Amino acid sequence: MKKVLGWVLVFLLVFWIGTNPGPAAEVARSIGAGVGDIFSNIGTFFVELANGS
Repeated sequence: MKKVLGWVLVFLLVFWIGTNPGPAAEVARSIGAGVGDIFSNIGTFFVELANGS
């Protein structure tokens, strides 16, 4: 059942990207920016931890 649900979700995602490429690209940019911010903040945390600040 999980495999079928997974394939349905993949199909719907591909369909959404195919029918609405502009909004789909904006969502991808937002996700990428969020992931970049997370890694940047993790790096800042370890730098501050190493500096003892």
